[in-house]
Amino acid sequence: MTREDALAIFRAGEDAAVGALLDLDARLSEALRALDALGQRISQLESRAAKDSHNSSKPPSSDGLAKPKPKPKSLRAPSQRKTGGQPGHEGRTLRMAAAPDTTVVHRVDRCGGCGASLAAQAPDRIERRQVIDVPEPKLEVTEHQGEIKTCGCGCVNRAPFPPEAAAPVQYGPRILAAAAYLKDYQLLPFGRAAEIMRDLFACGTLSQGTLANISAACAARLKPAEEAIRAQAAAASVAGFDETGMRAAGSLHWLHVVSTRALTWYFAHKKRGREAMDAAGILPNFAGRAVHDFWDPYLRYGCRHAFCNAHLLRELIFIWEEQGQPWAKAMIGHLLAIKAAADAARAAGWAALPRALASKFRKRCLQIAGQGCRQNPVPDPPAGARRRGRVKKTKARNLAERFRGHVRQILAFMYDLTIPFDNNLAERDLRMMKLRAKISGTFRSLDALSDFCRIRGYVSTARKNGLTALEALRRAFAGDPFVPKSNTS
Repeated sequence: MTREDALAIFRAGEDAAVGALLDLDARLSEALRALDALGQRISQLESRAAKDSHNSSKPPSSDGLAKPKPKPKSLRAPSQRKTGGQPGHEGRTLRMAAAPDTTVVHRVDRCGGCGASLAAQAPDRIERRQVIDVPEPKLEVTEHQGEIKTCGCGCVNRAPFPPEAAAPVQYGPRILAAAAYLKDYQLLPFGRAAEIMRDLFACGTLSQGTLANISAACAARLKPAEEAIRAQAAAASVAGFDETGMRAAGSLHWLHVVSTRALTWYFAHKKRGREAMDAAGILPNFAGRAVHDFWDPYLRYGCRHAFCNAHLLRELIFIWEEQGQPWAKAMIGHLLAIKAAADAARAAGWAALPRALASKFRKRCLQIAGQGCRQNPVPDPPAGARRRGRVKKTKARNLAERFRGHVRQILAFMYDLTIPFDNNLAERDLRMMKLRAKISGTFRSLDALSDFCRIRGYVSTARKNGLTALEALRRAFAGDPFVPKSNTS
């Protein structure tokens, strides 16, 4: 507005001046609201840019090659031990075999000094050296011959063949286990798995179709084992739940996992939330303690809950490092102190922390959460027409309220020492599934994804129970898959 425009409004009288002021006030209010919205957007973008794997749930692969700034600080307390092997640690060096497979004698026939013959002289002593190597790759072919005899009554009798000789020519359980091991456990693509099979075992070039059929046959043999694993996971007293995205048949699917110290069970579904969890059939009737990351669909089930404190620590780190809120730093130290006390009590054979100590820890947690709420008051509702729903709160306020409203679930690990501090077990079981997508790409069909889930769940369960992956797969192809005992969960 120019000076002449202002004078013209002034000369026009009071009504014109009041109207101009009201119009100016409305424009100013609109500009302030736009400026506030831009400020909130800038704050959101700055918070998003400041997040990495150490202060959020983003995976380490998202950090890129640049090191985060500031450099992440480990929350683990420094150990008083020196680096390297500890006193009393047994070495892991190569040792000589008591009965070598082959012995090669290197004789001394002539003296290196005077040239005299020593061929007939017995050695003073023998110096031994051993070379450990694998034999030249060569497939071993076993021919099964079944007799056929005709009885005098006219009945033709045939000798039965073992299960591994069901067809005129086929691969045996060891070579099939090796193929499944490379493709479904070591996560190699079809081409590289076939190349290794050819180079190591001299078995010719396996086609992609053959490798796919091997995986499908392995999964079919493991159906009873998977059902046993699922039933035991559903009856577990404590289990971790998590999910991650996987692409199959050209679209996004979700891979759900249920993990215990002795069991791993995977379930693939088109959906991520309640529909998939109901279809999996574990959480609807789960009577144990579900450990998870506070995602709302998990909270809708009536079982007891325990929250992953690793997620909470990362959120607290962000609030402390990026927003400088002292209560977040205090809560980090408090959670780690409770964890140290729980670890010490578990090592001493206790079932839970003493009630007085647990009560003290809980009160201090609520006190710190109260400080967080006071440092992050609920914002006033926006001016103008009242909007439906709750007023939007900051992430720091929501986190502080989570500690106040769910302290029992957050600190469940101190009330029952069988409950873990975090959900890292389930996250580790999912990590290899994501690695498979990075190495070998997506799945061409949902059946291929389901077969992969069944094989990985079986192998993970076998390894948790002390069996090697290759031996577990060999047993599957031999018709004797590993099935965990019902008390291993």
